[in-house]
Amino acid sequence: MDEERTAARGVGGPDRAPWGWWARERAAGVLPWRSTLVIAVLVMAGTGFAARNQPDREALDVLGRALLLLGAAPLVLRHRRPVPVVFAVAAVTLGYLAAGYPYGPVFVPVAVACFAAVVHGHRTAAWWALGLLWLGHLLLSHWLYRWLPPAGDGPAPWGQELPAAAFAVAVLAASELVRVRREQWAQQRAERAAAERRRADEERLRIARELHDVLAHSISVINVQAGVGLALLDADPEQARTALTTIKAASKEALGEVRQVLDTLRTPGDAPRAPAPGLGRLPELVEQAAAAGLTVTVTASGPPAAALPPGADLAAFRIVQEALTNVVRHSGSRTARVEIAHGPARLDLRVDDDGPATGTEAGGSGNGLAGMRERAAALGGTIEAGVRPDGGFRVHAVLPLGPLDPPSPEESP
Repeated sequence: MDEERTAARGVGGPDRAPWGWWARERAAGVLPWRSTLVIAVLVMAGTGFAARNQPDREALDVLGRALLLLGAAPLVLRHRRPVPVVFAVAAVTLGYLAAGYPYGPVFVPVAVACFAAVVHGHRTAAWWALGLLWLGHLLLSHWLYRWLPPAGDGPAPWGQELPAAAFAVAVLAASELVRVRREQWAQQRAERAAAERRRADEERLRIARELHDVLAHSISVINVQAGVGLALLDADPEQARTALTTIKAASKEALGEVRQVLDTLRTPGDAPRAPAPGLGRLPELVEQAAAAGLTVTVTASGPPAAALPPGADLAAFRIVQEALTNVVRHSGSRTARVEIAHGPARLDLRVDDDGPATGTEAGGSGNGLAGMRERAAALGGTIEAGVRPDGGFRVHAVLPLGPLDPPSPEESP
């Protein structure tokens, strides 16, 4: 039932479709008794009016009116049992015609039942029901009329079979058109839903990367300084005080950046309260690394761009931050080198340490290198990370500065 309710809604909702009443009935999940009642009244009133101009047909008596009602009544189940309904309506209509009662809107229930069957995917049943009704009408009008009421009736002109056939074709064509259109709408809705899920997944991944990079770096500094403070608490209280001061500054900065990331969740679409970090904050990163006992040397080559694209600037900062965090965590070296090469269309970053790896458990999620690769790939760039022949470790990133750089929501003005 849920699938039927969803399928009944067109693009922008059922009310925008020309058959909105049909979609609303299905979406409501109830039997379509209101529309069935309207159809029954239309058939009864219309046939009664048409009977005045057909004196050669049988008078519309109680049995005739009962057959008209019986032909419309099954329509209340047309959404749940479309195949039995279309055959039942066709059979009752054929019985009404065989009794010699007047023509009129008696074929409206047949059209509605065929429409429902085709839209629900039962095209063959609709074709058979309509074809058998047309064949039965052909037999009644040209061969069986001798033994059926009204008395003294003659054969119908063959010319009237063309409008009957055209009516059948029009009903089937309109039903097929609606079915195809609904399938297109269902496909469009599925594509939009998949796109929404992809955007949500990308946003979750972006936020996860930001939180990982912010927390991993800051907590590494805090962890190192906490160890220093504990070791020197009694022997050198002044140095322990410096370590605690560093912990306070690092935690404050981490809380500020985490709050900035979370603000983008609370107020989607709004401009961030603080600019996203970039290579302009590299000196702060060097100071934080120095507080953790790591000496960082930064060299730059090439003419620097006046302003890096926001996405590339943020990615470059986070890659350097994560690389230095990994040196603090996993390397026995207390020195690192950061080389930045500015080019006309790309930015090269290289972070080296002399190792060796400590081989000790330093905490963390193990997603640092994966996060760096994701950041670079999002811009069309690459990351190479591995052990150098001399035993040190190198992270080399290439970030394009061209149109492949998509601004993230955090940096959008």
